[in-house]
Amino acid sequence: MAKILIVDDEVGIRELLSEILRDEGHDVLLAENAAAARAARNALRPDMVLLDIWMPDTDGITLLKEWAASGQLTMPVVMMSGHGTIDTAVEATRIGAIDYLEKPIALQKLLAAVKRGLQRPQPAGTPAPLTLAAFTRSVPLRELRRRVEQIAVNSRVLLLRVGAGSLAELVARSVQASGAPWLDLAAVTAPLDLNQLQATQGGVLFVGELARLSRAQQKNLAFALDRLDRYDLRLVAATDRSLDALLAEGWEESLVSRLFEVSLAPPSIADVKDDLPELASQILLHLVEGGEVPLRRFSTAALNQLRNLGWPGGYAELRAAVKSLALGTLEEEIGVADVRRLLAPSHDVGMTGVPLDQPLREAREAFERLYFEHHLRLEGGNMTRLAEKTGLERTHLYRKLKQLGLQAGRRHEEG
Repeated sequence: MAKILIVDDEVGIRELLSEILRDEGHDVLLAENAAAARAARNALRPDMVLLDIWMPDTDGITLLKEWAASGQLTMPVVMMSGHGTIDTAVEATRIGAIDYLEKPIALQKLLAAVKRGLQRPQPAGTPAPLTLAAFTRSVPLRELRRRVEQIAVNSRVLLLRVGAGSLAELVARSVQASGAPWLDLAAVTAPLDLNQLQATQGGVLFVGELARLSRAQQKNLAFALDRLDRYDLRLVAATDRSLDALLAEGWEESLVSRLFEVSLAPPSIADVKDDLPELASQILLHLVEGGEVPLRRFSTAALNQLRNLGWPGGYAELRAAVKSLALGTLEEEIGVADVRRLLAPSHDVGMTGVPLDQPLREAREAFERLYFEHHLRLEGGNMTRLAEKTGLERTHLYRKLKQLGLQAGRRHEEG
């Protein structure tokens, strides 16, 4: 039978529901609060969850949002409450709960809800993108989410003023409605047309760095900006340049002025360094849930090592590093030795790791290999962005990677 997790801070409720469900032949798991529920969900993978709304540490609605935001809402969840409201039930259903039971729970209603939940087809495909809502324990990230949500209510355009260690993509994903389309304008090199905007209707247009856009892509941006209302689109763009700097680089003043109307300076990874273990852990969970990596977990020492590294490439670099660790580690637990072996060399400054007592040609080749390995990981294998970052023509870039024995990331072309 099914494995069912009961989450409730009242021991009497847990025991009663446990007895009923065990009599029905189910394997029952118990959690007295949200922290225990997180651990049980991650370690034991229940087929279904009965989740109380009112709990002392984190309420059930917040935990449900966290699971939905991190791609972990892969099992049916039934909410329970002794003093809920219709609004609470509607919100829980909107987030992803399949049912809502009022306490005291009648036996037949409980069994019917469990039966419906277990018969419900499991969601297929990749989970929803990771958003700021997944990071419930970080005060700066919680505050950032509230600011972003407040701006999104009143503006279709959000400019992120960022520097090294940018969290721009994570912020932009938090603006994206569940299941809504996503279009990275930096990956569109041909003229943008109405069919592309129609296909992205209700979704998000994203630009990771305005300064990287070509003149043709700037025209695409202006074209899209004029049609946000028509296609119910939101635009999130990021840059480390000032308004005057972009004008000096040849941008149209009217376009830049519109982009800078509503701006926000989100924290960088360096600003939330103490929260990096939570960032890395949630990224890993999301990759596991999406089937991109095998089941892995970080040791405490490994998370501390990640916190002590510099992340100039921001969220994209951290996500690529976590994925590399999960795929390159042989054991289920990712240890500090794995972090040092797989990541530390690419975070060293200058030419650390390149022996200088060798001929110039070999030393140059060793440096180029380190350089391209770093940027391949930073850009998530996306060859379009890698070509822009390195300033190489695509054919030359593929030839160079082949010469260095590196794999070109063709499968990430559209990312």
